[in-house]
Order: sequence, then structure tokens, then C-alpha cells
Amino acid sequence: MTKSLESSSRRDFLKSTGKVGALLAIGFSLPWQQGQAATITKIDTTSSLAGLELNPYILISDDGQITLFNARPDMGQGTYQSLPLLLAEELEVDLSQVQIRNTDGQGKYGAQLSGGSSSIRTRWQPMRKAGAAVKEMLITAASKKWNVPTSDCYAQLGKVYHKPSGKSYTYGELVEEASKLEVPKNPKLKDPKDFRLLGKSVPRPEIPSKINGSAVFGIDAEVPGMLYASIQRSPTILGKVKSIDSAEAMKVKGVKKVVKTERKMPHRAVEAVAVVADTYWAALKARKALKIQWDAEGSDKISTDAYYANLRQLAKQEGIDYPEKAGDFKGAFQKASKKLEASYETPFLAHAPLEPENATVWVQGDKVEVWAPIQGPDGLIQQLSAYLKIKPENVKVNVPFMGGAFGRKAYFDYVMEAAHISKQLNAPIKVIWTREDDMTQGPFRPGMLDRLEGAIDEKGALVAHHHQIVGSSIQHQVFGVTLKDKADDWAHETANFEDSPYDIANRKLSFNLAETDIPILWWRSVYSSTTAFGQECFMDELAHAAHIDPLAFRLEMLADSPRLSRVLQTLAKKSNYHQKLPNNQAIGIAVARSFGTIAAHAITVSKQGKGVKIEKVVSVIDCGMTVNPDNIKAQTEGNIVMGLTAAIKNGITIKDGITEQTNFHEYNVMRINEMPATEIHIIDSTEEPGGVGEPGLPPIAPALCNAIFNLTGKRLRNLPINLDEIG
Repeated sequence: MTKSLESSSRRDFLKSTGKVGALLAIGFSLPWQQGQAATITKIDTTSSLAGLELNPYILISDDGQITLFNARPDMGQGTYQSLPLLLAEELEVDLSQVQIRNTDGQGKYGAQLSGGSSSIRTRWQPMRKAGAAVKEMLITAASKKWNVPTSDCYAQLGKVYHKPSGKSYTYGELVEEASKLEVPKNPKLKDPKDFRLLGKSVPRPEIPSKINGSAVFGIDAEVPGMLYASIQRSPTILGKVKSIDSAEAMKVKGVKKVVKTERKMPHRAVEAVAVVADTYWAALKARKALKIQWDAEGSDKISTDAYYANLRQLAKQEGIDYPEKAGDFKGAFQKASKKLEASYETPFLAHAPLEPENATVWVQGDKVEVWAPIQGPDGLIQQLSAYLKIKPENVKVNVPFMGGAFGRKAYFDYVMEAAHISKQLNAPIKVIWTREDDMTQGPFRPGMLDRLEGAIDEKGALVAHHHQIVGSSIQHQVFGVTLKDKADDWAHETANFEDSPYDIANRKLSFNLAETDIPILWWRSVYSSTTAFGQECFMDELAHAAHIDPLAFRLEMLADSPRLSRVLQTLAKKSNYHQKLPNNQAIGIAVARSFGTIAAHAITVSKQGKGVKIEKVVSVIDCGMTVNPDNIKAQTEGNIVMGLTAAIKNGITIKDGITEQTNFHEYNVMRINEMPATEIHIIDSTEEPGGVGEPGLPPIAPALCNAIFNLTGKRLRNLPINLDEIG
């Protein structure tokens, strides 16, 4: 199925005409100052977005049409609803009354990266203030027209009403007058008890279109004159093209050209060969007919076995300490009568989004336009302009829906590929990765090793704790951050003192960098998905060594952390943690704080022949104030699926520089019949919002392995595990 994705330069760009509008930037780090008088902007009356722009996120036409802008691309996590909902709550409109549009990377919209579960966390106040400020301006405009006090006026469902008389104006009738007013510096925000939309399970407006097939994803893009490119990349990580025989490929009907191209990754560029054709299938068929000789260039020395062997050696060495420390770990550990040491390993993982990487790019001299599913249009503008050596303002980005991403589509190599080919052919080029391309080429979640040491005194108290993190660094490889004399301050997510505030008298964290040529990238929950595994499994090991219940062991050290304690206590109640289970069942728990949110899971497992079956997952999440509880549950369910898949299905392995998994028959994911029963409970909270898209994932694997230990007595420290062969 294909759909027309019109150029936003033709459709959405606000051109100068005779219509007067106002541009007011509110609550963001933008080129304008808060509270300044309205700058006059002229709006194209022929555009589908004609109207007055009262701030970058709210556009109102004189016929009353309201457009709200979503500033964080939607990859299924719900920003298409949640960010406009922040505006709508304070503006006093329903989403059924508005159009929603994605922003396109322009600086006036602020940071536009969907990642790090940051959308609501960073936009909770600014977007609400933007909506509240416009509402105040509209009320003021109405009061002036009626010559009455503003206190006699109120806004409701897109209109301003005069209380005594019942008269009303639509927002469209007031917008031009409102645009002449000064932006309120401190607009009054609604009391949460008065919310009509926030905190309610409001249906997501894009879901019907995703069900009936009318939603436009990147892979649906069509541009007049567009050609398709299918790219053959080296099977080995560092391969170079030695020779190309394209004779058979050129015989395929519809093939236009075979060109040498490149894949530009942040840390290196690698060579590739592209077949360009009238249709995707012709390009793919011809690609399979190419005869390419590759120079492996040392790739045969790259393997995951060698990588992990290096990690184990590095774990024997002193790492670089993080600044946060408590007491004297070394001294306390040496003196302790009971000491424990353990290492935990987590595999490389592919992102495997349902929609593979794709991009349509048209390079036209010193200008370029892009149609692509990406997580950050503003970041793409900067990277693509630098790559093509053109001005950022000459890069136009159109952002459709993404069919999954999990971090992968914030890495723009696939867009650069399309740009490189488009520049050579002087035509719009659509590049589509195959599933095999996506699975074998990476980048991957880095494999990590976590070595932990702990000491328990005669009373069973944990008196010393050391978490040593060993592995490759995303900051180092992707951003070129030098880590010679410092620890990676991303890698200790969930294990740092803020995220894991266990009261331990003598405690430290350290990091050992492992260099690798294997391309790596953030994956859903980034390092939290690896670090929490060792952190929370070892906490159970220490509890058992101290002969204390694991829940009580944690609660004792979290006495000064009421939110974490409340989550664990709620989990115990909701999961019937203290209830005696049948002899063939056991329960395990884990808790982690990440991205400003606390999540905990209790997993019940049962014996299944020689193996183990996951019976149930009970989850408790404290994400502060909520936007849409139903979406929080949906995201947590997704995290449970991905977390269990990462724990019990095979990871990515590399031998002689070649990825051994090529598609889902070798890189398995959980099937629906394997999904356990789930219960998700949301803590009612008035705290500032935390993230939701990722925090539910980190505690899954440790809760599972802790449950398996409680059932079988076997401590599993290396992921993935085979549930059928635990014994």
C-alpha cells in the first residue's frame, strides 16, 4: 500500500501574503524572549494551515480551525496525543476540535528528539504554559471587545464566554485581536484537580488511522519522479569494495543504474553498492544479481566471543571510579566476615523495529528535502547539512509516523545513504532496508559485563557494595567523547546513587571502557537494561546470604526513600508477595528507577518439566503525574515484552566480523502464546512527571532470574537464558 506524502515545503510552510498573524514563543529556549510583544508574521491564506500563529505550537484560523503541533516524533509511544493534550488542557479545547501536525525540525520548536523518555518530562510545564498563555490572551481580547472585566469571562471548548450575559466568541473570532497583545509572562496553570483531559484515559486520535491503514509512515512516502535504491553493504563490519560486476543486475527490467555509495556512521564510513530502479522490487532483485568482491580488512578478528573475553580480562583490573562515593569500600570489604562477588553478562541486541529503516531524499543543488521516519528532525537537519555542506536552513524535513524505533531511528545513517545516492543521480531517491540489512548491520545495544562485590556484617546488614561496569561506550563511539580519565556517565544509569539510593555505608561505582569496532547505539532504556540486571540480581544474592527476605532487605536500605519504598510495598500487596505459593511456583522481585520514574515487577514462575514457565508479571509504576493512564499501561506492557524477549531469546552474535542472525527465524522475539498474564498498577502521585516509554524494562530480567533462583536454587547470571533447559 502506498500513500501520497505531500511536501511540507509546498503544504505547511508559512509564506508571506496579506494575512496578518502573530508569532509568540512561550516557555522554551527559543530565539525570542518570554513576555515580549507579538512579532507580526504573515500567513499563507491558501495553505491548509492558514491562520494566526499565537505561539509556535498553536495556530488558529479566523474560521475557528485550531492546529496543535506535536514537537516529538511519534514512534508508537503516544506523543502524537500526549504533547498536544498538554496544550489542549490549558487552552480549553478537546482533541476532537483540532488538527495535530508534527514539527519539522525548525529551531522555534525547541528540542525535538524523541528519546530518553523525555517528552513529557521536559514539556510538562512549557507546553501547558503555552496553552495557558494563549487562553489568557483570547480571554483578554474578548473582554476588550465586550468592554468588561476579564474576571467576567471564561474559556470552554474553543470559545470565550461572558458569564453574566452568556454571550460568546469563538477563538477564531478573537485570534487577530489577541495577536496584538503581549504574551503573559506567568500564565496561571490549572490546578490538577480541575483537569478535564490530563490523567484520564483519553483515546489516542491516531489509532483508528493506524488500524485502517490510512496513517502515513515513512515507508509510504511518494514523491514525483522518485526512484528506489536497494543497497548491498559489506557482510563484514569493516569491508571495502574491491570490484563490482553489475552486468546481470543491469539486465533486470526497470534498473537505471548501479552506483558505489557509502554508509556514513558517526564513528566511520563504510563502502556499499546501490542498485537504483523504477520500483523497489526491481532494485532488490537486481541487487541480488550483483557480483561484488569485498576486502574484509581485518574484520575476521572481530567477534562477540573475543569481545566478552576482553570484558572478563578488563573486569580483573581497577576501573575509573565515578565521583559519587560513600565511606571506604575497600577497607570495609577487606574487614568483612562475609563477602560475595559475582559477574553478570548481557548480550548485544538488535532494535528490530517493525518498520525497517527507510528514507526518501531529494538533493537539489544546495537544497535538500527529506521524508523519513526519524526520532529527531532538528538533529537530522544539523547532521545532513554538515554532510552535504549546505546551510541548515536549506534542509527541509517531513516527519511521518514511525513503525517502531527503540532508539535506532535517532541514528541517521540510512538518511545519509539516500542523500548520497540522490546527489549522484540528481533525483529523489527512496532507500528501504531489508529485514536482513536491519538485523546484520546494526548498530546494536552494546554487550556489557557488570561485576559486583558486597560485604555483609554479622547482623545481616550490607556494609560495602561495589558495582563495576565493563563494556563499550555509546558516548565514546557515537559522539567521540574521550573517556581516558573519566567514567562514562551514561553507563551507570539505575546503579548510581540517585537512581538506586540504597543506604550503604561504604559504596562505590567504577567503569572500564572496552573499545570495539562493532557499531553500537542506545536501545530501549539504554544502559538501564543492562546495569539493572546485575544491580538487582546481586541485591537478591546479598539478601539470601544475609538470610533476609529480599523485599525486607531492600526496604531496610530504602527507609529514607519514600517513593521507592511505596512502590515496593504496593508491589508486595498487589502481587500477594507474602502469600505461600504451591511447591512448584515461586516469585521474584526487582525495582529500578530510570528516566525519572520508578518501576518494579514481581514475576511468578512455575516448573514446566525440565524447564520453567513464566506465569504472571505484576508491575507497579510511579511516574509522577500522568497524561494518559491507558498509554502508561500500554508502554509498560511493551516494556515487559521487550524485557522478557531480551532475557529469554537469543541475542546478536558476531563471528569473523559477520552477524550470525539474519532475520526473525534466528533472532527470535516472544510470541503471543508465550506472553504471561500481566497486571499493571500506577501509583497516584502529584510529583512532576517522569518518563514512561522505557522505565518498565530494566527490572524485568532481574525479577525473572530472582524468581527462577527462588524456584530452582539456580543462580543465572548470563543472559539470555533458555527457559526449557534450566533443569
